[in-house]
Amino acid sequence: MSERFSHSKDDLQARVHDMLAYARAHGATGCEAEASQGYGQSVTVRKGEVETIEYNRDKGISVSVYIGQRKGHASTSDFGTQALQDTVDKALTIARYTAEDSFAGLPDEALLAREIPELDLYHPWDSTVEQAIEQAKACEAAALAVDSRINNSEGGSVNTQESLFVYGNSLGFLAGYPTSRHGISCAVIAESDGGMQRDYWYTTARDAIDMESPETVGRRAGERTVRRLDARQVKTCQVPVLFEAPLAAGLISSFVSAASGGSLYRKSSFLVDSLGKPIFAPLVNIVERPHLLKGLASSPFDNEGVATRDRDVIRDGVLQGYFLGSYSGRKLGMPSTGNAGGNHNLIVSSTGEDFAALLKKMGTGLLVTELLGHGTNMVTGDYSRGAAGFWVEGGEIQYAVEEITIAGNLQDMFRQIIAIGTDVEARGSKQTGSILIERMTVAGD
Repeated sequence: MSERFSHSKDDLQARVHDMLAYARAHGATGCEAEASQGYGQSVTVRKGEVETIEYNRDKGISVSVYIGQRKGHASTSDFGTQALQDTVDKALTIARYTAEDSFAGLPDEALLAREIPELDLYHPWDSTVEQAIEQAKACEAAALAVDSRINNSEGGSVNTQESLFVYGNSLGFLAGYPTSRHGISCAVIAESDGGMQRDYWYTTARDAIDMESPETVGRRAGERTVRRLDARQVKTCQVPVLFEAPLAAGLISSFVSAASGGSLYRKSSFLVDSLGKPIFAPLVNIVERPHLLKGLASSPFDNEGVATRDRDVIRDGVLQGYFLGSYSGRKLGMPSTGNAGGNHNLIVSSTGEDFAALLKKMGTGLLVTELLGHGTNMVTGDYSRGAAGFWVEGGEIQYAVEEITIAGNLQDMFRQIIAIGTDVEARGSKQTGSILIERMTVAGD
C-alpha cells in the first residue's frame, strides 16, 4: 500500500466497525458508514514553463443511520474517537426529526457481495514532480510541433490520483479496496486568416503503462486542432450524423440517465415503463461488465455493498434492465441492480466497421467532434446541441464545420443507429466506437 495513505485499510475498517457498533448501541435500527482517503498530484506546463504544481490530500468518514424508516446522515474529516462518536450522534439527532420514508433503509441482505474479487485497480505511479514536468513539456512540445499555425497553448498536464475506501453496514458487510487513476492531457490553439481554433486530447488509465505516451497525446491534440481551421457553416439540412467515439459515449450517458431509478420513479424520463421493449435499433447490444481487470468503472460491489454482476442491458435493441439502487428499486417494486453510484463498464458492441468504413457508409453528412450546451430534455427525449465537426461527401471529409446546431429526439436517434465503429476509446465508464445515426436535422445558414 502507498506510504502516501496515512491510514491503512485495517485502520479504516476498524473505525467504520466502531461507528456502526456505536450507532447500534445508541438507538439505530440500521446503519452504514464509509471511510475514505486520497492523494493526488497534478502538474501543468504552458509554453514550456511550469504553470501549476498541485497536491491534494483528503480524508473523510460519513455515516447514515436509520431509526425505523427515518434516516439521518453526517460526516467528518476528524478520525478521532470522540469526533466519530459525535458524528454518529448528529446523524441520530437528524434521524429523530426526519419524516418517515417507507422506502428508506439498508439494501436487501441477500444481495450483498460475499466474495470480493481482486480487480487489479491499484497501480501507484511513482512519478516525481520533475518527471511529471518533463512529460508535460514533451506532450506540449509534440503538439506545438505539428504545424506552424499552432501559436498558443492551454498547456500540457500530467496527473495522478490514488484512493482507498472502506464501506460497512450493520448487516455484517465490511469491505474496501484501493484504486488509482492517472492521466495526460494537452490543449492547443491554432490560427489561420484571423480565425482561431482549439482542440485537445487526453489519455487515462488505472496503470500508467496503459496510457498513450505524452508525445502521442500531444501530437493528436495538435492534429485535431489544425484540422479544424478554416471552418464554415453549412446550409440547414437533414442528413446522416456520425458521432465521434468520445461523443458517442455521451449518447450512451443520456440513455443511462433515462434508464436510472431516480428518473424513472419521478416519471422524469422518456423511458418510463420501457423494460422489455425495443428502444434501440435491433443491431444495438450493450452489456455491463463490472469485473474487468483494470477497468475504469470496475467494482466488486456498489455504493451500498450490493454485489455487481455481468448482465445484458440492451439485447438486439430491447431494454433488458434498468440501473437501480436499493431506494429507487423499492420505489419501482424491483430489486437493486447493483448500480447505486452509477453504471460499471458499459460496453457497446461494434457492428464491425472501422472509422473510414463509417464515413463511407454515411456518404454525405456530418461528422460531429464537439458538442456545446446542454440541450437534452430527459422527459421528452428532445435533443438540440450546438456542434462543430466536419462535412463529409462521398465518404470523405471535405472541410471543417462550426456554428451549427444538431437536433432530433433521443427515442428516434436510438432507433436510427445504423452502425457502431470499432474505434473505441476506453476512457470512462462507457466504451463505444463512433455511432452513425441515419438522419438528424442540422441547422446552419
